[in-house]
Amino acid sequence: MKAIVVTDQTAGTAGMKLAERPEPQAAINDVIVQIYASGFVPDELAWPSTWTDRSQRDRTPSIPGHELAGVVTALGYGTSGLSVGQRVFGLADWYRDGTLAEYVAIEARNLAPLPGDIDFTVGASLPISGLTAWQGLFDHGRLRPGQSVIAHGAAGAVGSMVTQLAREAGAYVIGTGRAADRQKALEFGAQEFVDLDNDVLEDVGGIDLVFDLIGGDIGKRSARLVRAGGTLVSIVGPPEVRPVDGLAIDFVVESDRAQLSEIVQRVRDGRLRTNIGTVSTLDDAVVAFNSTTRIKGKAIIRVRP
Repeated sequence: MKAIVVTDQTAGTAGMKLAERPEPQAAINDVIVQIYASGFVPDELAWPSTWTDRSQRDRTPSIPGHELAGVVTALGYGTSGLSVGQRVFGLADWYRDGTLAEYVAIEARNLAPLPGDIDFTVGASLPISGLTAWQGLFDHGRLRPGQSVIAHGAAGAVGSMVTQLAREAGAYVIGTGRAADRQKALEFGAQEFVDLDNDVLEDVGGIDLVFDLIGGDIGKRSARLVRAGGTLVSIVGPPEVRPVDGLAIDFVVESDRAQLSEIVQRVRDGRLRTNIGTVSTLDDAVVAFNSTTRIKGKAIIRVRP
């Protein structure tokens, strides 16, 4: 099968290559999915799990990509809950070969049914962005109606999901980003926008929940925005500065079938919009990932027409 592979951690996306790889086999509780569309997060090339297995042994050449939408073609021994021919989407294990390929072997529990009226491209854009926003807001941030939220990077794939889900939950949302991101952040539901290059972040006052997708100096300054009893939620590692009278939480997103189903239902009924930046073919993926133009939104690879 055709797949994108990486072997050199120092090369970044420039080290990606289109290659022929053996088709995967289904282990116990696995399914094989013929991939129609795949999502990609460039940061994953810095994750240890892209390069080693759980025992820290080198596993290159590895296939990156962890979001997928496709059709089940085979079931491993003991697999239940899915059937051959079923449309699915989900989030692949970090330590296994991923989804920038024509087929993937994946644990059935990491997949959810993809309704027939949702395009594969849309399905592949949802797992990381949607689950990260959902788990950060509700599982870790314990968001309640009437609270205030800062969504850093509000025009990005995750930030726009944070904004929409927080608004639906009854929160007041302040988006942040570059000046050029203002209109997009507002279109996705932010009620205010802070230009991190020109506005004073501290002017927003006390916030119940800060969702940090940026880290660094912005993450440090964000801790001081959290009011007593509030929460700083980070997906970029443990916060370097913690709120004085609040919580600081960092987490790694996990697959969850029930949450995926909740997210895709919101897309079906119009409560949630995806934020897709570019769509490329598998043959053109390496060029697309190495573009000098900033990708605004989720990068999607359409593996099959």
